[in-house]
Amino acid sequence: MHIYEVVRRPVVTEKGTIMQEQGKYAFEVAPDSTKEMIKQAVEKAFKVNVTKVNIIAMKGRTKRMGKREIVTPSWKKAVVTLEAGQKIQLFEGV
Repeated sequence: MHIYEVVRRPVVTEKGTIMQEQGKYAFEVAPDSTKEMIKQAVEKAFKVNVTKVNIIAMKGRTKRMGKREIVTPSWKKAVVTLEAGQKIQLFEGV
């Protein structure tokens, strides 16, 4: 799997911006990716050193549209912790 297939997009939320002060960044990742694959992909894509990777399976939510119920797709989130003093420039100024 290519590194740009593993890390799909950054997850920019209020909680995510607070975590950036601690050197943690959140990404949506491919459902079949592992911690090692995510670590290698982030290190190659952003040229940083990753110390820890936590994976969270985000369950799809049920939404109502009129009298129908629709379930949004489930997805996988990874929280990546970087070495002290390192930052990902993609998130600066968000």
